[in-house]
Amino acid sequence: MKHLYTWTAILLVTATSVVGDILIARAMKQVGDFHYLWRREGVWTIIARVLGNRNFFLGVGAMTLAFFSLLFALSWGDVSLVAPAASSLTFIGTAFAAKIFLHEKVDRRRWIAALLVAAGVALLAG
Repeated sequence: MKHLYTWTAILLVTATSVVGDILIARAMKQVGDFHYLWRREGVWTIIARVLGNRNFFLGVGAMTLAFFSLLFALSWGDVSLVAPAASSLTFIGTAFAAKIFLHEKVDRRRWIAALLVAAGVALLAG
């Protein structure tokens, strides 16, 4: 049963991390180029735009859930399983989500890396 709890928590860490990453990336694209804004309008404009962006706060909320899910996973499983599995699955999930939701171009090398990471997770699970 402990094994099931560990993997459920790992999957929750993964899902909430991916959602958080995508929402924060979307928010930063909406805010704009920090360097340009800093030079043209100053740091307070950047802060105001970030804090005025709903996606930023939703992303931070998702990342907070990911953190607490990680705590649960670590309370049930070994760090040598939880940390690599959660980060690996997050890498794979983020590549898919970036392609689908942010319309990013994910090149062949990244897909190959994702497949190799998936193989590593399968070895960890087995």
